[in-house]
Amino acid sequence: MTILCVRFQLPPTREADLPRLIGMLEEFTPVVQALPPDGALADLRGAERYFGRDALQLASVIRVRSLALYGVDCVIGAGPGPMLARVALRDAVPGVTCAVPEERDAIAEFLADKPVAALPGVGAATARTLGGYGLDTLGLVAAAPLSTLQRLIGAKAGRELREKANGVDRGRVVPNAVSRSLATERPFGRDELDPDRHRRALLSAAEEIGARLRALEKVCRTLTLTVRYADLPHSRTGSSGGTPIATTRSRKLNEPTAHSPDLTRAAYGMYEALGLQRARVRAITLRAEGLDPADQASHQLTFDPVDEKVRRIEEVADRARAKFGPRAVMPGGLGGQAA
Repeated sequence: MTILCVRFQLPPTREADLPRLIGMLEEFTPVVQALPPDGALADLRGAERYFGRDALQLASVIRVRSLALYGVDCVIGAGPGPMLARVALRDAVPGVTCAVPEERDAIAEFLADKPVAALPGVGAATARTLGGYGLDTLGLVAAAPLSTLQRLIGAKAGRELREKANGVDRGRVVPNAVSRSLATERPFGRDELDPDRHRRALLSAAEEIGARLRALEKVCRTLTLTVRYADLPHSRTGSSGGTPIATTRSRKLNEPTAHSPDLTRAAYGMYEALGLQRARVRAITLRAEGLDPADQASHQLTFDPVDEKVRRIEEVADRARAKFGPRAVMPGGLGGQAA
């Protein structure tokens, strides 16, 4: 087995530490694929030869280094391919790497009793459809006629699902390091009820994300908001269900951007859509995902001179921050605030 799937046990307050942990994995192999918000895939084929250790031994070293350098434990699944490593991760516990054997019969035995939803990419709707016909484990799916699966979920999806249920792993680790996402968090010193302070935290986070994207000459296609609540009975979101620990929402932007006002509007929109009613908020995290080079992105030109003026001011502000520090220029809404 040469692929590791690592999930770092990051508390919500440290979600922004993922890039540093990805960097630690890259000390073992350059073939690392980030799986935000807290995981990664690592292909250790070259590392096994270089370090003279197998994947399980390297997994132990990775765990010790993560704890020693960052104080973060992790759970690790290992397998001959990325799909199988991700399935193995479901059974992993801290301190013990769960490994899928490489022999074909052993792989089939490992998968047989797993629920269909254990496969990456199989959603709740597909699992319900198959379960309605008694196909609720991977062993049953593997033994089902291909024509039956294709009739239930479609030709391509049925073929791919049957292959995966039989242990055929055609995936590969696609290096994306940390360039595919950037995150920043705004924790509150106390459980915060004030929506205005929530919005100021969002404004601050969007400004930071925008500045970091522009410094890297990147744009993002998707923005993700995570709101973490106090673990108290009255920390509700207005729904009649239980008390969530955190709520996450993602929004695909109209066009890839690093423009802070656009990011701020998207963040405000997601926040307003949550409909929070006196929710006690502990922290707000904003993540930019789907990053691409800025010079390859298109921007819809407008006849609005204000937009062009704002973008020019943004360029001047970036130069000032680069020279005098990140707090040299701030939006008026953050004046006098520590957010």
